[in-house]
Amino acid sequence: MEFAKYNALGNDYVVVTHERDARALTSAQVRRICDRHFGLGSDGILVDDRPQTGDRPRVRIFNPDGSEAEKSGNGVRIFARHLWDAGRVDVQPFEIETPGGTVTCQVRDRGRTVTANMGRVSFDSAAIPVTGPRREVLGETLAVGGRSLSYCAATIGNPHCVVLCDRPSEADARALGPLIESDPRFPNRTNVQFLEVLARDRIRIEIWERGAGYTLASGTSSCAAAAVAHRLGLCDASVEVEMPGGRLRIDIGQGYAIVMAGPVAKVAEGRLADELLAPALG
Repeated sequence: MEFAKYNALGNDYVVVTHERDARALTSAQVRRICDRHFGLGSDGILVDDRPQTGDRPRVRIFNPDGSEAEKSGNGVRIFARHLWDAGRVDVQPFEIETPGGTVTCQVRDRGRTVTANMGRVSFDSAAIPVTGPRREVLGETLAVGGRSLSYCAATIGNPHCVVLCDRPSEADARALGPLIESDPRFPNRTNVQFLEVLARDRIRIEIWERGAGYTLASGTSSCAAAAVAHRLGLCDASVEVEMPGGRLRIDIGQGYAIVMAGPVAKVAEGRLADELLAPALG
């Protein structure tokens, strides 16, 4: 199985590059490849779901637990870099289809920077989804792990729960993240961000990703957290998002349309051994 591996701020993905291998990939194989002890190690798998000639590129996004994600900001930017490396796109803007909507990307700086128009953030409980009466999910309270947390919820093609706090920590993300991810009010589970506003143009987050766990960076998490902070009047429309893996630039336009920009680096390319995948077939 042919692959290429990239990272975006420490958020790493394996791109399965051969069409036949990509379409045949199973959830068990995804889990094996992503395993950092028994596999290649990755925060997820990007399947190059090649369309017919002339159609826009498509990508499927798998979490390390084998589940499929609607959208990934860093994943889409990595996939855009993969397309650029393969000569399938140039420096002009181009569209990528994801299960969570179409994203317009542009590769710059000889592949080192990718900008993505991620679509619009919504706080509508029906769109996210969040249980209860239809509403914008802003400033609500969640009791979890013996603590009472103030949170907002949002979607940018995938669900997010943004928890406001003074000093977000990895320890809180690891302890509370899995509890919030699977809270019954989020019927499709949710990604979780612990948000601190540092200035009008700067926020900091710690992240627990649905189906992946604690992660150093997340594009859609950055979009959701920045949008929530702006919706609450805590920051401006142009925001730098700090994460353990690095920084992303988020620009919030009319109707909460989001443009994200940040680095992508290629790590390796090659072929996965058949014996790595064989145990996953049983």
